[in-house]
Amino acid sequence: MSRLPHVALLLVVAALAACSRSEEQPPEVIRPVLSVVVEPKTVETFGFAGSVEPQYSADLAFRLLGRVVSRDVKVGDLVTKGTTIAALDPTALELAVQASKADLSNAQAQFINAAASEDRQRQLLASANISQATFDAARQARQAAEAGVERANAALAKSQEQLGYARLFSDFDGVVTATGAEVGQTVSAGQTVVTVARNDPREAVVDIPDQLTGDLTVGMPFEIVLQSLPSIKTEAKLREVAPQSEGATRTRRVRLTLVNPPTAFRLGSTITATRMTKVEPTIELPMSALLERDGSQKVWIVDPQSSSVSTREIKVAFKSGGSFTVAGGLEAGMRVVTAGVHSLSEGQKVKVPEGGV
Repeated sequence: MSRLPHVALLLVVAALAACSRSEEQPPEVIRPVLSVVVEPKTVETFGFAGSVEPQYSADLAFRLLGRVVSRDVKVGDLVTKGTTIAALDPTALELAVQASKADLSNAQAQFINAAASEDRQRQLLASANISQATFDAARQARQAAEAGVERANAALAKSQEQLGYARLFSDFDGVVTATGAEVGQTVSAGQTVVTVARNDPREAVVDIPDQLTGDLTVGMPFEIVLQSLPSIKTEAKLREVAPQSEGATRTRRVRLTLVNPPTAFRLGSTITATRMTKVEPTIELPMSALLERDGSQKVWIVDPQSSSVSTREIKVAFKSGGSFTVAGGLEAGMRVVTAGVHSLSEGQKVKVPEGGV
């Protein structure tokens, strides 16, 4: 029996099978997409870099001209009220005290002599052995000697006070933030030797652009973040806004009093001060969501019912960096595709991952 009919039958069956496979449609690919739900922004956050500074500090200086013989502190040292920080050579001042004591002793001796003379003259006047004029002269001499004692006492007190000025100390507890003179240096009266700052209260000092300071009021709250450890935060209240802006930078110096700050907010620490301001509701989207085609600006909208995408024409108010602001065409609650907008097609099925992105 010939095998040709069997071969022909097999070829027919194979052809029919191939046709059947060609008529089958490939399965539709459901593409996962990144997306966001439109939420108009009603609050804008501003952040400004600054540093922690003391609210109160003092430049300590001697009241006298002299040579520094000791300076017992350096930057960063803690000082307590009344503790000696630096001292001048006291030799000349001590000699002045000794001279004042000698003058006082001399004045006291003169007063004792004048008082005794007045007593004798009084007795002689009582017995009519001297004239009234002689007694008046003795009394005047006693009064002059008494004034001399008072003058000598005042001079001694002044010289002792001057000797006390040879010692420099702080009137409050604090930390040394700067030094202005070294041992052996001759300093003039009023020349800063040491700067001492109070540990508390501390404040954050930032420079804010002039156009953003219009609504700032005393007591306004800010959040302060430590740049070296962003997890450490504290609150602050606005204490002062500079009355004038800097000519070059057009910024104003703003001082914020820290409220119960952690110890990590040390003097000199770099911080970021943030505040939230209410703004007109605006919609901002990343630039990757914008589809510019045929002279129009569009975005892809995900239909939650059919899980498909469709384009929607929008109006862009302005672009800034990696985002743009929508002026019209979108409503709150719409889901907008934010990546791969040039590879989607109208009505294409998509999948939104868990979490909405």
